[in-house]
Amino acid sequence: MIETPPPRIPIPGAGAVCFRGDAVLLIKRGKPPLEGRWSIPGGRIEWGETAANAALRELNEETGVRAELAGLIDVIDALIPGAPGETAAHYLIVDYAARWIAGEPIAGDDAIEARFFAPEELAALNLTADAQRVIAAARARLSGGAA
Repeated sequence: MIETPPPRIPIPGAGAVCFRGDAVLLIKRGKPPLEGRWSIPGGRIEWGETAANAALRELNEETGVRAELAGLIDVIDALIPGAPGETAAHYLIVDYAARWIAGEPIAGDDAIEARFFAPEELAALNLTADAQRVIAAARARLSGGAA
């Protein structure tokens, strides 16, 4: 019997760009994609879960931090390269701005580190262009400026 491969569709995810004052909370990923790189806390949306609830759940699972969402920032198409000219994975990530409520960052789930970074520390982290843009937009939204 010939098996048909599963349909290739984007994987829905959600992230929380969480600020405590001027510092943004980031995680160092322990698994692909982005293994070993700093990124915005987030992950897959579970069946029956809203994107907003997924963002808060993932934030807490990966960092131990609790936050309140302040609004939608962007929806990102994260295309993970595969073989030359191919895409290995496609994530559709709904990112929210968030304000820290409680908890000190402790890496959990698939994060190997979690901490708040001051704005001047971000340039040295080799963040993706999407992460840089989303962090800037979330910072502007939370400070009352235009995104």
